[in-house]
Amino acid sequence: MNAASKTSFRGAFRMRMYASCLTVVFSVLLGAPHALAQSTHAASPSALDAAVQQHVTTTDADRALVERLLNRPDVKAVAAGAGIDLRTVATAVSTMDSASLAGVASQARAVDRALAGGQSTVTISTTAIIIGLLILILVVVAT
Repeated sequence: MNAASKTSFRGAFRMRMYASCLTVVFSVLLGAPHALAQSTHAASPSALDAAVQQHVTTTDADRALVERLLNRPDVKAVAAGAGIDLRTVATAVSTMDSASLAGVASQARAVDRALAGGQSTVTISTTAIIIGLLILILVVVAT
């Protein structure tokens, strides 16, 4: 083997060694984030389950409150007087997302407190709140 062949052989060997090292380094760098992401969690699965269950419970309670208010005879009378179809409103409530429902439920609580406070008649302000609530439900669902 002459000197030129040995130099060429050494150069090829070095090149393979560099390529192999770079391949290993890049493989480790590409795989490390995925391995770390799989092993760490910000919250435990039980905490996530509890949060989801609380959200579902709150949404169900809000929906039940609004539906209970819509079934009151005095609310039905106000809606009929204003020409609002409560079947449409009830359907709208059943399809509302949780954020919209939370806003409507907040207003429904105010109406429910006013009506449950022993008032034997519906006052003009309560009537306006009920009509506003019904219109809000229809507008939120229409958008």
